[in-house]
Amino acid sequence: MELNKDAYNQYVKGVTPQRSLWAAMGKAFVTGGCICTLGQLSVMGMTTFWGMEKETAMTWAQLELILLSVLFTGWNLYPKLVKWGGAGALVPITGFANSVVAPAVEYKDEGQVFGIGCKIFTIAGPVILYGIFTSWVLGILYWIGQMLGWLPV
Repeated sequence: MELNKDAYNQYVKGVTPQRSLWAAMGKAFVTGGCICTLGQLSVMGMTTFWGMEKETAMTWAQLELILLSVLFTGWNLYPKLVKWGGAGALVPITGFANSVVAPAVEYKDEGQVFGIGCKIFTIAGPVILYGIFTSWVLGILYWIGQMLGWLPV
């Protein structure tokens, strides 16, 4: 039994791709930085050339980044960006949009209800669930802290 376990571990070690941590972090930094720079350039363009207020321009820039992420996912380009840039492409708002659209694209052949409807939140669902639950718990703790006078009203 122990021999099989050792042989399996050797096999896994042999087929697992070796990656440099520093290269992966650099690629993630560049990828995330490029996405954020694109958003910032959009905000600057809308405030400078179109005269929008900064808050409105920031909202439109977010919508543009989400739209680009959805289109790139549909065209099968975003997965390539994620493969190269890792967490740099997954962490921003574009990564969340990708996590919603990717299952919809993958399961579209199974129909609107059982394909897209059932599978669309398989990746993003837990993020939404635990995000809402955590915000609820923190809100209750904040409220209790205010009632006890520990936190400002």
